[in-house]
Amino acid sequence: MWSQVYNPLGSAVLSTIVAALPVICLLGLIAFARMQAHFAALIALALTLFIAIVVFSMPSGMAFEAAGLGALTGLFPIGWIILNVIFLYRLTVENGSFKILQDSIAGITADRRLQLLLVAFAFGAFFEGAAGFGTPVAVTGAILIGLGFSPLAASGLSLIANTAPVAYGALGTPIVTLGAVTGLDPIALGAMVGRQLPFFSLIVPFWLIWAFAGWRGMLQIWPAVLVCGVAFAVPQFLVSNYHGPWLVDVVASLVSMACLFGFLKIWHPSVIWTSPALRSGVEAGATVPRPVSLGAASAAELSGTPRHSSSDVIKAWMPWIILCAVVFVWGTQTFKDIVNPLYFPKWTLEGLHNMVQKVPPVVPKPTPEGAVFGFNILTMTGTGILLAALISGFVMKYSPLRLIQAYGETLWVVRYSLITIAAMLALGTLTRYSGVDATLGLAFAQTGWLYPFFAALLGWLGVALTGSDTASNVLFGNLQKITAGQLGLSEILMCASNSTGGVMGKMIDAQSIVVASTATNWFGHEGDILRFVFWHSIALASLVGVLVMLQAYVHPFTAMVVH
Repeated sequence: MWSQVYNPLGSAVLSTIVAALPVICLLGLIAFARMQAHFAALIALALTLFIAIVVFSMPSGMAFEAAGLGALTGLFPIGWIILNVIFLYRLTVENGSFKILQDSIAGITADRRLQLLLVAFAFGAFFEGAAGFGTPVAVTGAILIGLGFSPLAASGLSLIANTAPVAYGALGTPIVTLGAVTGLDPIALGAMVGRQLPFFSLIVPFWLIWAFAGWRGMLQIWPAVLVCGVAFAVPQFLVSNYHGPWLVDVVASLVSMACLFGFLKIWHPSVIWTSPALRSGVEAGATVPRPVSLGAASAAELSGTPRHSSSDVIKAWMPWIILCAVVFVWGTQTFKDIVNPLYFPKWTLEGLHNMVQKVPPVVPKPTPEGAVFGFNILTMTGTGILLAALISGFVMKYSPLRLIQAYGETLWVVRYSLITIAAMLALGTLTRYSGVDATLGLAFAQTGWLYPFFAALLGWLGVALTGSDTASNVLFGNLQKITAGQLGLSEILMCASNSTGGVMGKMIDAQSIVVASTATNWFGHEGDILRFVFWHSIALASLVGVLVMLQAYVHPFTAMVVH
């Protein structure tokens, strides 16, 4: 058994700097060297292997097995989701039903800002609540590019919108996992998160429109933005505090969509915003190429949106209705309990399983790390999406042969994205087993009375490293609990802040950026997306940290009773 070492160089500062190199390398190559994401990910993975083996003294066999486990985790379930969502999307584009769906949304409102609220925030939150793991960005990014948004707008804004719902994603998986890791009550943890995120459920819609249309453009539609945010934030608070963490996003997103749709029946902005590009000047407006093959609509087309019969509109929406229904069923624990016993092979990596030991102060006592890959292919969200795509394909009258051909074409289109995601998850998993990530986490834990602020940033770092709020909670949940006890702070508050801060890291984690670039067919521009969203991520994470500081040191914020 090998025990992790958190200060291999004998200097906390030097060890922390070396531990940060893989992340700096990955983001730097993508954002500033403008290297293609799959090459950047492979180079960063090689650097991480070197640091883990040479600096942190991890046995080489364990290091390569950890990277292999991460690559498998990247392909299943995350790559599996992307492949099948893009497959469904391409079928609807080829069939022409996506153009009708696009027209039906434009028929609700031709204003791009309101379309963002409906699709990126409210509709995306439903997919986050039902499935998570990259599904909302893949779906909303594809829809936005089809509606005519520029690739950077579709990609970046989908990522910004997919923040406030993340802590309750996949039917509350991050909160439930956090409870299991820390031994704290998941109901209490979910309730505490539910006293933090509603503030940001109000802020994020305004932030989203400001990032797209600027301050003046946001003020022109503030009533609709307020309706959308309040209709999401209130159910988010009520369900999380008076029911539990499981259905928070599903209920809140449905209420938000219904309220916004109803409000738009009686209210219209005085100025219709038809520009598909970002107002802020970070892209070259109309000179940014848009892939015509994806059915993008120009502003002129939107101004004269064709009218379709009700039956055609229903047929166009049917693949996405089928997707919503199947994904929701696939996410329920009842379905998993029924189906997993049928086929759920688990492969133990003998050279790694229980051979790596986490030690204090990261955990209360020495704890071995398991290494078992569960291939629950039947209950993976991607499998549900594939089933929905096949059903939809037959509904759209595709032949079995054409479906097979289209699937092969999709696999070829997303090949580099799958390589990138596998390499990035290999990197993230390797940092967890080698203790590199814990070294970074311990640096945050040394901030004394400022720790509540940095506790949120620790969650942000965890998601940026792993691509998952769930994984971040597994990674740093115990560290948050231990540090809270040492500083005399609320364990529930500090552990919850890990999840809440983590949601703001979702927009800059490399796998989400790759999902966004794949969904919008903007391959090779991951650096542009990262540069656009990075400062939004930092700013929002800092605001979470300020809120947690208030909760930690101003009593009324934490005096609320959990029911």
